[in-house]
Amino acid sequence: MDWIVLIGTFTVLCLGGVPVAYALGLASIAAAAWIGLPLEAIMLKTSDGMDNFSLLAIPFFILAGGIMAVGGMAERLINLAKVFVGFLRGGMAVVNIVASTMFGCLSGSSVADTAAVGSVMIPQMIKNGYPRLFAVNVTISGSLQPLLVPPSHNMIIYSLAAGGTISIAHLFVGGFIPALLLGFSLVVLVLIISYRNNYPKGEVVPLGQALKIALDAVWGLITIVIILGGILSGIFTPTESAAVAVIYSFLVTMFVYRDVKWRELPALIGRVVRTIGMVMIMIGFSIAFGYMMAIMRIPALATEFFISVSGDKYTFLLYVNVLLLVLGTFMDLAPMLLICTPIFMPAIATFGIDPVHFGIIMILNLGIGLLTPPVGPTMVIGCAIGKVSMEAVSRSILVFYIPMIIVLLLVTYLPALSLWLPRLLLD
Repeated sequence: MDWIVLIGTFTVLCLGGVPVAYALGLASIAAAAWIGLPLEAIMLKTSDGMDNFSLLAIPFFILAGGIMAVGGMAERLINLAKVFVGFLRGGMAVVNIVASTMFGCLSGSSVADTAAVGSVMIPQMIKNGYPRLFAVNVTISGSLQPLLVPPSHNMIIYSLAAGGTISIAHLFVGGFIPALLLGFSLVVLVLIISYRNNYPKGEVVPLGQALKIALDAVWGLITIVIILGGILSGIFTPTESAAVAVIYSFLVTMFVYRDVKWRELPALIGRVVRTIGMVMIMIGFSIAFGYMMAIMRIPALATEFFISVSGDKYTFLLYVNVLLLVLGTFMDLAPMLLICTPIFMPAIATFGIDPVHFGIIMILNLGIGLLTPPVGPTMVIGCAIGKVSMEAVSRSILVFYIPMIIVLLLVTYLPALSLWLPRLLLD
C-alpha cells in the first residue's frame, strides 16, 4: 500500500493550496523517502523530464501565441469572421465561435483564446444588445476548440506523458474533425438560442470592405499554413514549425501590423517566461511522479482494476470519461494529462485502443473541465472580462455543456473521427 503515501500526500498538498507542480514534486520526495529510494533519483528524473528536444515546441508555441494575442491578429480574424457569418441573427455569437476556431490555430490555448477573442467580442456583444452572461458563455465555450488543433501544447504534453512514443503530428491532425464538429454544434446551439430570444441581427459587409478585411487578415492565416503545412509536408518537425511561427509572428506584429510598441516587448516576454517556467516545472516534477507510480505499480494495478470491472473497451471508455469529467472540475488540464496518461496507457493497450484516439478523448474531456467550477481557469478569465460572477455563469452555461458532451461521446465511440484524417494524410 505504498501508493497511498504518494497519492495521499499529493491530495493533501493540493487541498492545502500548494501549487500542483510543487505538490507533484513534494509527493514524489515523500514517497521516495517512505520506500527508502535515494532522493537523488527524484532529482535526476525531474531533470531528465525537462531534457527533451521535443519539449522546445512548448515554449516556442507559447511565445508565438503570446505575440499574436497582443499583436492584433485576433481582432483581424474576428473582422474576417464577421464577413462570413456576422449578418445572421445572433451573428456576433457565431462570429465569436468562428473567430475562436481560427485564432485557436494560432494560440493553441483555451485561456489565451478567451483572453484575446473575449476582450474584443464580449464588450462588442454586450454593446450590441446581447445578454452579458450569454456573451461570456459563448466565448468560453468556443475556446475549447484550440485544445484540439495545432499548435495545442497539451497534445505535446500528452505525447510526453505517454513516453514520447505517440506522434505529435498525428495528434495535431487527429483533433481537426472533433474541433470542427464541436464548433459546428456550438454554432447550431447559439443560432437556436438567438432566434428563440430574438437577439440582434448583423449587417452584410460590403464587398469592397470585405476584400480589405480579408487582405488585412491574410497575414494571420499564413501562420496556420506555416504550422500545419510545414508539419504535414515534412518540411518542419513540430518543434521547428514552432520556432518558425515565433519568427513569423514577430515580424508580422512588429513590422506589418505594428500594434505592439518595442518598449512593450520586455513585459510580453516576461509574461511568457513565467508561463513557460510554470509549465516546465510541472512537466519535470510530473515525470518524477510518474516514475514513482511505475515503481509502485499504480498503472498495472489500475489496469487490473478496470479489467476486473469490465472486459469491454466501450464500458472502460465510459468509466474513463466519467472519471475525467469529475476530476477535471478540480484540477487543470496539463497536470491531469501528466498524472493520468501513464496510468491509462497499459489499460488502453490491453483493450486495443489507439493512443491517438485516446489522447483526443482525454484532451476534449479535460478541456470541458476548464469551463467548470470550482477551478475552471477559462471560466475565470471569461468572468473577469465580462464582469460577471462564476456563480451566475455556472448556472447559465449548463445548456452549452450539451453539445460538448454529445461531441465527446461521438469522439469516444467513433474512433474514425480522430483517426481517419491522420491515416489519410500521414500514414
